[in-house]
Amino acid sequence: MSDSSPARAAAPVLDVWCELQCPDCRDALDDLRALRARYGDRLELRLRHFPLEKHKHAFAAAQACEEAAEQGQGWAYAEAVLGRVEELSRAGEPFLIEVARELGLDAEEFDTALIDGRHILIVDADQAEGKAIGVTGTPTYVIDGERLDGGKSQEGLRERVEEIVDRLLAGQDG
Repeated sequence: MSDSSPARAAAPVLDVWCELQCPDCRDALDDLRALRARYGDRLELRLRHFPLEKHKHAFAAAQACEEAAEQGQGWAYAEAVLGRVEELSRAGEPFLIEVARELGLDAEEFDTALIDGRHILIVDADQAEGKAIGVTGTPTYVIDGERLDGGKSQEGLRERVEEIVDRLLAGQDG
């Protein structure tokens, strides 16, 4: 028996170029939570890594976030670290392991992942892609080919993302 219902169109993708030691990215969390609450699985939110040289623990944090994603808690981990950027700045890698432990993740595996660098290529690829499309700071959003820089100001960004998503979803329905 064949299913004659039309295939569900892929959800629009919002790439969020983020750095886990960035206070502006922490400030963007409320907008990201609101977008996830409003659209659910109708919008794919992808965290993309863009560690900045000025933050010495950002590259390790990006790798740790990838390990959390591998263990099924990427967003929860990113939110937990972003919520405490000052602690990350002070404590560095031990803090990243502590957050993993707090979330019930395999902290030993986090430690090993940070030592063996198994996620470096993912972080490097995200950063290279970000640079190639003009990302210079974080957070930066990219949706439907439009780049929105949240590092300068968060003002009005969520509304702009919502306008684009609503237009894309309406196009799927029509």
